[in-house]
Amino acid sequence: MPVEVWGGAALRYDAPGHPSVLAWNAFPASTKYFAPSTGEFMIDYAVDDMDALLARLHGKGVAVLKRDDNDPNGRFAWILDPEGNKIELWEPKR
Repeated sequence: MPVEVWGGAALRYDAPGHPSVLAWNAFPASTKYFAPSTGEFMIDYAVDDMDALLARLHGKGVAVLKRDDNDPNGRFAWILDPEGNKIELWEPKR
């Protein structure tokens, strides 16, 4: 994989109606970005409707760790899966 200057790789694909790129990024072992998870990775899912998804997750008892609706790349929210792994949700800016 060709690594970009920002430290990760942009994997391009063609999926109509979805972002044209999948990002892969390695973090240093000392990162705190995955906290409160103690896992060594985090998965980021692109979502179509952040508000609807978060409402559905809330109905299932899933707490949102943090939410950012002001990022220039779109809207983000972070949750923990049942095993304690941090998950990043991203609604791309349209």
